[in-house]
Amino acid sequence: MQTQYRSHQPEVVEKPIVQPLEKKPQKMDKRTLYIALGGVFLILVCAGVGTGYLLASPKGTITIAGQTVSTGGGKTFGSSDTKTFTDTAVGTIEKDGIDGEGTHKLIREGGPSQTACLVSSVLDLDEFAGKKVKVASKTMAAKKCPWLMDVGRIELQ
Repeated sequence: MQTQYRSHQPEVVEKPIVQPLEKKPQKMDKRTLYIALGGVFLILVCAGVGTGYLLASPKGTITIAGQTVSTGGGKTFGSSDTKTFTDTAVGTIEKDGIDGEGTHKLIREGGPSQTACLVSSVLDLDEFAGKKVKVASKTMAAKKCPWLMDVGRIELQ
C-alpha cells in the first residue's frame, strides 16, 4: 500500500485580477437639465439685482471727471472739495437760465436781482428742479445774470 504524503506547504491559489468597472457618463434627463439651468439663471438674476442695488445705493463716494463726488447719505450730493466750491446760496432750483446763460436758475429771497444762474460740471441739476436747496459753488463771470455759479455740491433743505 502506498501512502501518499501531503506536503506541508500551503497551496497557492491565484486570484484573478479584477478590473474596475468603467462608468459611462450618465446623461441628464431633460427635467434635471432644466432645473439646473433654472437655478443658474436665478443665481445670475439675483447677483445682477444685488449689484444694481449696491451701485445705486446713496452711500459712499464716486469719481466723476476727476472730482470726488459724494453720493450722499440722503441729503448732500456732489463734490467734497470745499476749496474750489467756496460760495454758497439758498433757494429753489428751476430749469432754464436767464437769456441763455446757465442751464438752471436759483430763485432766492429778495426778488429777481438775487436770482443766480446755475451750471454744474459735477451734478445733473435736472434732478433737483423744484426743490429748495443750499448750493456750494464757484462764481463765474456773467454777462446777463446777476450771479453765475458752477455748482459743485447741493444740500437738500
